[in-house]
Amino acid sequence: MRKYLTIIALLGSITSYAQKNDSLTNTSFAANAQHTGVYTAKNYNAFGSLKWKFATKGKIFSSPAVAGGMAYIGSEDHNLYAVDLQSGKQVWKFTTGGAVSSSPTLHGNSICFGSYDGYYYMLNAKTGKLNWKFKTGGERKVGAKGLWTMKPLNKYMDDLYDFFLSSPVFNDDANDPTVYFGSSDGKFYALDAGTGKLKWLFKTNGIIHSSPALYHGKVYFGSWDTYLYALNANDGKLVWKFKTANQPVYHLLEGIQASPACGNGMVYFGSRDSYFYALNAENGTLGWKYNANSSWILTTAAVQNNTVYFGTSDTYLFVAADALTGNPKFSYKGNGYLYSSPGLSGSTAFFGDFTGKLFAVDLASGKPTGVFTTAGRNLNAATVLKQDTLNFEHAAKGADNSLYQTGIEVMDKLYTLGSIVSSPVIADGVIYFGSADGSLYAINLVK
Repeated sequence: MRKYLTIIALLGSITSYAQKNDSLTNTSFAANAQHTGVYTAKNYNAFGSLKWKFATKGKIFSSPAVAGGMAYIGSEDHNLYAVDLQSGKQVWKFTTGGAVSSSPTLHGNSICFGSYDGYYYMLNAKTGKLNWKFKTGGERKVGAKGLWTMKPLNKYMDDLYDFFLSSPVFNDDANDPTVYFGSSDGKFYALDAGTGKLKWLFKTNGIIHSSPALYHGKVYFGSWDTYLYALNANDGKLVWKFKTANQPVYHLLEGIQASPACGNGMVYFGSRDSYFYALNAENGTLGWKYNANSSWILTTAAVQNNTVYFGTSDTYLFVAADALTGNPKFSYKGNGYLYSSPGLSGSTAFFGDFTGKLFAVDLASGKPTGVFTTAGRNLNAATVLKQDTLNFEHAAKGADNSLYQTGIEVMDKLYTLGSIVSSPVIADGVIYFGSADGSLYAINLVK
């Protein structure tokens, strides 16, 4: 992203839906409906052997859902996969008409996710059979002509860092089950989880790729129109909205791509305006904010024991801050952009970076306790990275950074590292995550 800052400086079915099922555990993106990122597992703090690796035919930006003996993951090859946890073999796959960059969410016997084909799908989680699908107004990436002043100025350009679609979240009302998600059409939807029928919608003025969080009867999400919204979860009425910064000319440091996390009576979220915010969940007033020094914050924060954890883009920092005051506790620097949201287990945080490194960091000291590297990183780091660290100019090898085509070519090089944008899930001593090399990894954890 920083290369663009330089450019700017230079250029001035109801029955099939189960309310409760003992064989499947409800699971959402970032661990739960509040997105706390906390997994109930033993205190593992380092990486052991590779248990298995499951290959798809497209890059994986989706984060896995793990329950009922299976891992579920979406891929840019248009499929959602169900993979056996023990063998790493495919159980079933469901093919859509577009890339699956929405993270799947399990509830009872059903699993829900979105696709770039413009549909959100509800499947039977055991068989992969379609229960229902709902058509949005269409899914697309953020973009513009001459995006961020890149050339040629008359060419429409997709944002190369717009990785995700909104991931659904379910309420806990067995008598009135509802699933919530946002869409690129600028609308936020609440559907009957059993039938897929629309209950209500709320219109914003921007693309919604943020995944909603549910907390104390409200649903929270961000939009590319620069606002974080709090709606009444029952009827979709606006409770409050909070405006983040905008950049009217360049539109680089603006928009909310990250998903909110809730806890301690607060809503925590990062923005592309380079700030991380803590808001009062009831009224939306600002508690504190963190300045990321012109770095986007795309990760969803993890919240535990009065501490909030999140990652930054260009400064490559994993940050721990007091959840109530924002006072920094520690920061740990990775080797590249941190777009993988942290998962917490015991006293350890796990997260990946764009260079294909997966980190284990002690929550008390901020010191690393383990590192796993993807096969692509092991193969290509020496040529793609500069002193083992992501450097865009080095990867560009003298190409014109003002050209959009240069951005495409550099990103393709970086992807050969097995970039980790997917957020890890920890379950029963194993960590699961997706990679841009098209694989879902299962790594044994050790103490």
